[in-house]
Amino acid sequence: MQSSHAIHTLIVLVSLLLSSSVIAFAPSFGVSHATNTRFTTSIYAASPDVDPQEIIGKTITVKGTVNAGYVRSCIKNEASQMRRLIGTMSPPGDEETATIYVEGKRKMVDGFVRWCAKGTDKIGLSQVLEVVEAVDEVPTGLYDGFYVKLRVEDV
Repeated sequence: MQSSHAIHTLIVLVSLLLSSSVIAFAPSFGVSHATNTRFTTSIYAASPDVDPQEIIGKTITVKGTVNAGYVRSCIKNEASQMRRLIGTMSPPGDEETATIYVEGKRKMVDGFVRWCAKGTDKIGLSQVLEVVEAVDEVPTGLYDGFYVKLRVEDV
């Protein structure tokens, strides 16, 4: 029993040391689908010092069919209605990447990042969504909802 506690303590310490450049989620979150994905998210489940109710900000870079109206609507629905997050998604452009900025409770923001990481499976149809990077930010408090712009032809 004591050896499993020591192993758990060691895992927590290593996680804290590597928290600025975590390569994948902790085992309790599952395995990342993309091995080249860079997550810099905090692992509150492994650390008793981190409050899951703390308000945080996070910038998430995603790639795939991010300019499609359906993908953007799914992201808006998941962030605002399901997770009660505030923030914005970059306007549609010609590139295959988009930036999502969200603020909210740590457990909701981290859950949203995991949802985005499972994007292709969760969104469905022939849509593709993959997380490139997720970076912790200081919350700005500038938003009162989650805002997404759509292309005129998607409306």
